[in-house]
Order: sequence, then C-alpha cells, then structure tokens
Amino acid sequence: MQRDQEPPVGIHPLLAGRFSPYEFDPSATVDDRCLGLLLEAARWAPSAGNSQPWGFFTSRPGEPEHERVVRHLAPSSARWATDAGLLVVTLTRRHVGDTQLLYSEFADYDLGQAVAHMTVQAQAMGLAAHQFRAFDLEGLTKELGPNPGWAIVSMIALGKAAGDPSQGRDRRSIADLLSAPWSLAE
Repeated sequence: MQRDQEPPVGIHPLLAGRFSPYEFDPSATVDDRCLGLLLEAARWAPSAGNSQPWGFFTSRPGEPEHERVVRHLAPSSARWATDAGLLVVTLTRRHVGDTQLLYSEFADYDLGQAVAHMTVQAQAMGLAAHQFRAFDLEGLTKELGPNPGWAIVSMIALGKAAGDPSQGRDRRSIADLLSAPWSLAE
C-alpha cells in the first residue's frame, strides 16, 4: 500500500476527496431532501439489461427503523456507524423476473454501481460514506425480512465526517492493480 497525500492532477475532486470515515458527527442529520437525492443518484446507475436489481432500507437516528438495524452491527462497526446521520442497508435481487434466468451473475455488480453513484452524490453534497459488511447478516435478514429473491449485501453509513480525513487513504499502486490478479503462464 502506498500513502497517497495528493491525488494525481486530473482526478475529479469528488473522487480525490472521497474517504471512508471512522468518525461521524452525531449532531449532523441527513434530511428527507438529502436522502431523496442520494436515492435518485443510485436510481440512475447503469445495470445489465436495465434490470436495476437494487433496493435499500434506510434508517436515521431517532426513527424506529434505526434500532432495528443498529442492534445487528458488529462491535467494530457499532463504534462509529451509530453516529452517522443515515444507515442504508443494501439489497440485490439475484432472480431475474419475467425471464428464464434463475440467477443474475451481474446483480451484485449492478448494486455496486448504484452504491458508487450514491457515494459520489454524497461527496458532492458534503457528506461522507463508509461502506461496510461488519454486521450480523443472518440476524438482520430475519429482522427486516426481505421479499423472496432479495438478499442483503452490505451497509453504508452516511453523514458528516468527523476526525482525520487522511485516515484510510492508503491505496494500492497502479502497477499492483494491473499485476496482482494475474499469474500468466509463459
């Protein structure tokens, strides 16, 4: 890993400034307008065959749904995620309705596209996003009871970042991105 102090010239500022905070300002809220814009950004993400196989369960501090989500956080994520102004449970629909396909191998990828759009929109709005999987998947699935064919994949904590923004800025080198996945036979 290399510590990137300054991103290369030409990288869009929204991407260059993005980081996943381990501290959120508990007094900052994500209001209905902001939530609507985040969901709208996700709605415009590309997907295989325009299937849009994503869904979200949102909860904010003070709402009854929030406790339903928070109680399933792992201790490692509960330390910081509970202070976020919004927790988003991400779901994907791996069954492709109205087709003979029983499983979409693209559904998780497409969900990732929607989450990426939401993350960049959050950055544009002065919010930070931290995606994570440190929660009790089985317990949360039982708690929320997604419809058949839907599966919970991850969560996103969104809100005003607090603390050191340089935390978590280590990035693999471009050379590593190109060479790490290959073991080419000669």
